Amino acid sequence: MMRKNALVTGAAGFIGSHLVDDLLKTGWAVTALDNFDAFYDRSLKEANAAPHRASDRYRLLEVDIRDLDRMRAQLSGDFDVIVHLAAKAGVRPSIADPLAYQEVNVRGTQNLLELAREWRTPQFVFASSSSVYGVNPRVPWSEDDAVLLPISPYASTKVSGELLGHVYSHLYGMRFLALRFFTVYGPRQRPDLAIHKFTKLMLEGRPVPFYGDGSTRRDYIFAADIVTGVRAAMEYTASRYEIINLGNNRTVSLAEMVETIEQSLGVKAALDRQPEQPGDVPQTWADVSKAGRLLGYAPRTSFSDGVAAFTEWLRGSVRTRPA
Repeated sequence: MMRKNALVTGAAGFIGSHLVDDLLKTGWAVTALDNFDAFYDRSLKEANAAPHRASDRYRLLEVDIRDLDRMRAQLSGDFDVIVHLAAKAGVRPSIADPLAYQEVNVRGTQNLLELAREWRTPQFVFASSSSVYGVNPRVPWSEDDAVLLPISPYASTKVSGELLGHVYSHLYGMRFLALRFFTVYGPRQRPDLAIHKFTKLMLEGRPVPFYGDGSTRRDYIFAADIVTGVRAAMEYTASRYEIINLGNNRTVSLAEMVETIEQSLGVKAALDRQPEQPGDVPQTWADVSKAGRLLGYAPRTSFSDGVAAFTEWLRGSVRTRPA
């Protein structure tokens, strides 16, 4: 049996590194792309990728997905699947710098689709986002809801990526699956995301920024469950183009999230109450029935167990800085 070969973009990041863990463990060869964007400390991504470097089935290239010529020059193109996770992330930063988000998330995605076309790569898995739904009162959110009204530049770039995928699937016959990730958390989570940020502040005895009245709700999905969904999408062959939610089909309020971290840490949070933020939606909630039907997807990690795993990881990763 020939070894399967995957190209993973954003491979040193939070979700990407968990996916690479799983691919290497199950015998895949992985070509990993990451540009080590300065959005957060490079050393965190270096630590994510460090265990992978020991494998002779792993190759890491520091490349920006906007640089099509360099990707053409450095990549062989013999991939069974491209898993495109790389993106400029975050709703609030996208409002401050929308042009950069357009360049990376839309042009970068089109560059990879062009390469997939040239290489005749049969399968393309794209990390989309629940943010594409915008402020949608019809919950839980279903992929069948065609009325997408994104309210941030980040969300609009993810809609664009899904539409580009449809064009390339239609014109060139490649299989394209857009996976709408809901709020992913777990060990290695980006430091700007709420669970990581709140837990770190609580461990340090500092106030936690608490936006609004605590009633905003998110559909949190543990990293290992997301990886299971991505792996199933990599193997899916029943149709050419699909958009699939990957969430948990359960919502957690901001207040409940803080309480769960408090229980896990044994620490009481000091809340710094602030107004709601522009670009934030009041709730996210995934209908995951399509993922179950097409991918056999069934999230297994409870929110309390996931937060416990995250807090254990964060405590273990904290290093005392020299005075």
